[in-house]
Amino acid sequence: MCCHNKKRAVVWLLVLIISGCSSVPVGPEVEYSDKLRAQLQDLQDWSFEGRMGLVAKNDSWQANIDWKHHLNTEEIRLAGPLGQGATLIQLSGNMVKIDRGGDKVQTSTQPEAFISQQLGVFVPISSLRYWVIGLPEPTSAFIEMTAGFKQSGWLIEYKQMQRIDDHVVPRKIIVSNERAKLKLMIDQWDLNVAKTK
Repeated sequence: MCCHNKKRAVVWLLVLIISGCSSVPVGPEVEYSDKLRAQLQDLQDWSFEGRMGLVAKNDSWQANIDWKHHLNTEEIRLAGPLGQGATLIQLSGNMVKIDRGGDKVQTSTQPEAFISQQLGVFVPISSLRYWVIGLPEPTSAFIEMTAGFKQSGWLIEYKQMQRIDDHVVPRKIIVSNERAKLKLMIDQWDLNVAKTK
């Protein structure tokens, strides 16, 4: 009987330890701050793979995203589960090209208006190019927030950060205003850091 009570006590102790561990919130290793932004200024070419979701008043969708940034160009691939509905968006200066496969290639000299028309909701693609790496868009004023900033009518929140080599870059980002919410989860980064002389 005594042995049975000891076993029961050990089992309850293990249950308490396990439940105690699982209830402890796991936070990001490093939190977003203005000090981190200085490190991010030296990023030249970069790319990431992840997942995104967009929720608007009358629509919502999810996609896998593969974004490659070079000095003056962006290449963004969006695809649904198993690669369905793959779309390639290429930006160079004021020119945007959207390729949905086959002969479905469209171009425009008004990138934000054109992309927003295609997606059905306004997406600030010019600013997003900076926001995804943790920087405010340099030509507009911004207001510092606890874990991000407000800029051009949008709230940019960095919910999780991740360490890649000597840099800390975003892992989970939420970009929102009263009309839309964009969630981005970045699974893998590839960074090319500017060489110092």
